[in-house]
Amino acid sequence: MNELTPLPRPERVRKPDWIRVKAPTGNAFNETRQLMRRLNLATVCEEAACPNIGECWTKKHATVMILGDTCTRACAFCNVKTGMPRAVDLKEPQHVADAAAELGLEHIVVTSVDRDDLKDGGASQFVKVIEALRRTTPNTTIEILTPDFRNKADAAVEAIVAARPDVYNHNLETVPRLYPTIRPGARYYASLRLLESVKRLDPTIFTKSGIMTGLGEERLEVHQVMDDMRSADIDFLTMGQYLQPTPKHAKVQEFTSPKAFAAYAAIARAKGFLLVAASPLTRSSYHAGDDFAKMKAARELKLGRTVGAPA
Repeated sequence: MNELTPLPRPERVRKPDWIRVKAPTGNAFNETRQLMRRLNLATVCEEAACPNIGECWTKKHATVMILGDTCTRACAFCNVKTGMPRAVDLKEPQHVADAAAELGLEHIVVTSVDRDDLKDGGASQFVKVIEALRRTTPNTTIEILTPDFRNKADAAVEAIVAARPDVYNHNLETVPRLYPTIRPGARYYASLRLLESVKRLDPTIFTKSGIMTGLGEERLEVHQVMDDMRSADIDFLTMGQYLQPTPKHAKVQEFTSPKAFAAYAAIARAKGFLLVAASPLTRSSYHAGDDFAKMKAARELKLGRTVGAPA
């Protein structure tokens, strides 16, 4: 091979038919986008290149990403840009509440970038958003998807739990063995302890966590993550296929089939989760409102059986 011979391109795993989605179009989609721009709000739907954006925005469902659009970390799977974030927008909490009101949301998901530059990791902004939503749209149920609040977790979680969101979500993302390459700024057991502490502080708050497949994890490693989640009393497990956002991100090692996802879901249910969502296109906030209703029903059924059980 001489210096003029082009280097071979690295092989990429071809997307199967079950992972393909339609391009986003339509009036409702455009209206949702215009509302987010008008209120100066970022969404994880756009920043993380979610494959479900067309479906969700057409239904006027959007996952708001607070604390700006720039993350202080650089996870190998994530499409959100990394750099020095801007100052916290003091108007953002009310803008989130205004968006929920205009969209007529019965359930809202609020997430954020990692803000390791902030003294509290951004926890106080989550609290202010929850408070603004309670004032403006008191009938909207609130689901938050937080970062791990590295080195600040105890105080951050206590403050957010005191504000009483309906669902507290924090994703483990992958198996412990892959953390050094996929999620280098985080610690697996710190994330588990965060979710465990939510339940300890307020058992009535639903807890939720998710992992991706296709990053090189082994089946038994996934089963162990499920066991770890149940030990932390996590109610809801989501599992979805990792999709490589750009060539610079971690490569897809394999595509998990719908049949394999169904097998994972069956095992997870047997381990005692209140709810499991597992499919190639499952994401943390995908169908979150419907899933919240299912979790409530599952808890009521479980409590009913416990109360009505023979002595």
